[in-house]
Amino acid sequence: MIVREEFQSDLNELKELVLKQGELTKIALKRSVDALIHQKQDVAEEIKLGDNEIDDLEVEINEKIIWMIAKQQPVATDLRRLITALKIASEIERNADFAVNIAKSVIRIGDTPLYKPLEDIPKMADEVLIMFDMALNAFKNEDHNLALEMAKMDDKVDDMYGKIITELMVHMAKNPDIIAQVSELAFVCRYLERVADHTTNIGENIVYLIKGKRFDLNE
Repeated sequence: MIVREEFQSDLNELKELVLKQGELTKIALKRSVDALIHQKQDVAEEIKLGDNEIDDLEVEINEKIIWMIAKQQPVATDLRRLITALKIASEIERNADFAVNIAKSVIRIGDTPLYKPLEDIPKMADEVLIMFDMALNAFKNEDHNLALEMAKMDDKVDDMYGKIITELMVHMAKNPDIIAQVSELAFVCRYLERVADHTTNIGENIVYLIKGKRFDLNE
């Protein structure tokens, strides 16, 4: 019983580490989009520096999982929990990288006035952040229904991405002088779309944890 209690305590600590990594990533994504909207280059620089903390958390998570497997030799559901945490931490780290990529686009755009006030990109970002928040809650509560509900939102994000890119290309064709800026905005849209994809992957891992089967939610 004592061994089981120790393992459960380690599992709880592991989950908290993954959730902390997720919260830091969510904050970075929010701040990167805000930095884009308001052209806050100083904030963008902070986001780049802050990525080290998220990377360090992933290393800590990986090391803890390796230690738990070596010490406890878990099987069945317990092993699935560790594998799921390992994969979800990797997906979260990739999303954090996209926050940094958005920040880099902010820096490259600089203080050049935006060709128009940004509206559609923030709306797309809002949808992506809702997805990410749902994924973290689904992981926290081991709620596969919430994970499935979250994954359905990916289609909406894909549609928004397609429409925004089409509009950007039209503006680029009409105004060659804004090609550099529009290219960066197109990259930002792509980064957000990829965040949604990796968040859907988190959902797949949660469903695997609960059901013990692999489901492709990124179709």
